[in-house]
Amino acid sequence: GMSINIDKHPDQTYQLIEALGVNNLLIRMPLSDIENIQNYVNFAKQYQNKNLLINILQDRRHVEDSALLKTSLETVFTQFSSFTTRFQLGNAINRKKWAIFSMDEFLRFYKVGFDLRNEKFSDIQLLGSSVIDFEYYFSIRTLFNFHKVRFDQFSSLLYVDRRGAPENTQMGLDLTKKLHLMQSMLRLTSKSSNEIVITETNWPITNTAPYAPTSEDDRVDLESHADFLIRYYILALASGVVKNVYWHQLIAPGYGLIDNRSDELIKYPAYAAFKKMLLLLQGATFIKMTIKNDIYTALFETQSEPNQLTKIEVIWTTNESKQSIDIDLNSQKIIQRDGKESKDKNVIIKGSPIYLISHS
Repeated sequence: GMSINIDKHPDQTYQLIEALGVNNLLIRMPLSDIENIQNYVNFAKQYQNKNLLINILQDRRHVEDSALLKTSLETVFTQFSSFTTRFQLGNAINRKKWAIFSMDEFLRFYKVGFDLRNEKFSDIQLLGSSVIDFEYYFSIRTLFNFHKVRFDQFSSLLYVDRRGAPENTQMGLDLTKKLHLMQSMLRLTSKSSNEIVITETNWPITNTAPYAPTSEDDRVDLESHADFLIRYYILALASGVVKNVYWHQLIAPGYGLIDNRSDELIKYPAYAAFKKMLLLLQGATFIKMTIKNDIYTALFETQSEPNQLTKIEVIWTTNESKQSIDIDLNSQKIIQRDGKESKDKNVIIKGSPIYLISHS
């Protein structure tokens, strides 16, 4: 999935999304701008052939005024539900700058939308609780309580960027283990389905101040930015517990796939990497993940022709120690992260993922 914004070159965005080939899109609808909702509806309608998730952003006046909140949410659900049925209610709820001061306040906020959905909009799905970063104690509070609410899908803004690579650990847990912990919490509660949706993740890019949201120490170069994107998606998919991952976002010079600081939109390496990943793996079946000597290998299969099975291995390492593999160019081919085919019989495994493709 990919997050796109109405205020980021809307005409070019449509062309870029079509070229990218991504089918799952997230679009923000801020309640602070509810008076201009028609602009957001018109923007989203361009993508009604896609799978749309509308991210409803809270503001303080709607948190404090439940009657206003109900009225505004009814407007949002009515306007958008003719072409999408998925809505995330609330965003980054564990950050005071996002206008919510406690988890109980969020749950009361969410319940207004939950009750309205049950009363008038039974066909739509509501996502929550949208905790940002790996702050699982906030997630626990939204999953274990006496508020009469439920999340149809469990959304998380699971950034791991401040730890560097997605395989790095925090409190002893790498990305995969964080996702499994999240899944374990869902299995213990009646407040949510077991479906996890990552509605935001990215890595901030070096030398892009003031557009990157972190300090320079936490930013990465453009090659690592593209590498980590692919590795995050593959690890999330291989975890077996994630429904969608939305990159935040398409156009953003500090962390997106495209730099818009000049008159010309400039594609970062991550754009080509994302496009190639989609081209090769959309519709593929994940088979297994193996990790040996710091080499990660994720195996996928696709049915390219009625009697032909295509195997795709995505391979990378977290240890740049010149490990290599030998390939048979007669029956296999190597595709680099950005889509270029390699003709080398001996391929050195690096932090940049490669695709090893064979047919049977």
